[in-house]
Amino acid sequence: MPDRTTYLARPDYGRRLSSASAEAISALDAAPSDVAIIIADGLSTTAVAENSVDFVSYLVPMLRKINLTLAPVTIVENGRVALGDEVGALLKARMVIMAIGERPGLSSVDSLGAYLTFGPKVGRSDAERNCISNIRDGGLKPPLAAEKAFWLTREALRRGLTGVNLKDAGGALFSER
Repeated sequence: MPDRTTYLARPDYGRRLSSASAEAISALDAAPSDVAIIIADGLSTTAVAENSVDFVSYLVPMLRKINLTLAPVTIVENGRVALGDEVGALLKARMVIMAIGERPGLSSVDSLGAYLTFGPKVGRSDAERNCISNIRDGGLKPPLAAEKAFWLTREALRRGLTGVNLKDAGGALFSER
């Protein structure tokens, strides 16, 4: 992968693993799992530094409470959303949750997004993903975002789909914190 400046200027970079990274993940010989959580800096390292730990810390106990199995958490530098499909497939996960730094400058430099994809494999389209956006204290607080991600994950695994065919239940199911 080239330097950060080149990555930011080239939207086509960061969508696939390097061969060395793909080999390293394959060498883990991970057991099949329900969910793979991937954290990528994306377009905002600040968002990941300030919000990803809180988001994942709230989400993981919810997933474990309903006995979902988790693949090893993967940390990616200079990754984009589509990279989650390859990582999830290599980790033999039924579903991927990609927490990634969103575009800074539009509203906030600390905005984290979470993209959920059932059946990860290279070539999935954005229409096959659900997105939870603006995860941060000044937006959708990490505990509430984790509740939304939990609901979407549970429903995705039950129904066998994500994306435009899976709509979240809106604010009725989620408490404000």
